[in-house]
Amino acid sequence: MPALPEAREAARQAQLDALFDQLADETNPNWELVQAQIFRQWRQSGSASMDLLMNRALAAIEEDDYDTALVFLNDLVRLAPDFAEAWNQRATVHFLRRDYGRSVADIERVLSLEPRHFGALSGLGIIMDRLGNEAAALKAFRRVLEINPQMPGAREGVKRLAPEVEGRPI
Repeated sequence: MPALPEAREAARQAQLDALFDQLADETNPNWELVQAQIFRQWRQSGSASMDLLMNRALAAIEEDDYDTALVFLNDLVRLAPDFAEAWNQRATVHFLRRDYGRSVADIERVLSLEPRHFGALSGLGIIMDRLGNEAAALKAFRRVLEINPQMPGAREGVKRLAPEVEGRPI
């Protein structure tokens, strides 16, 4: 008998929790592998048809065909509004198109669904930095490091922004 959707989701969340525990270990030499496993989990919607839309969107992004990617991603967020990675990928496309307002709106949705989404938080930090909101950028980068202490872009962001925002070195 196949597992009920609730049981599958509970198992998925338990697996993600274990991966996040491993990722949070600053001494973990395999952090990149753990990070990749988390990304793989996030890209699985639980629906073959939604996963197909995601794969098509990712292929379009890879080809820099952002208009096509948005068609797939708009369908994904409409059909699967609780699929955080669909919102994240759409935020990424908006970011690549320099549409920071829409990107931030989608990042907010990602974080409401998956508060540990260090990729979305990192994107938020980059956007806030580009918009001149150094304090918000620093806050986002610090949150990334709480979740994923090995993430180089976030480390560099904190190192660069902390003295400017707080007037002292980190």
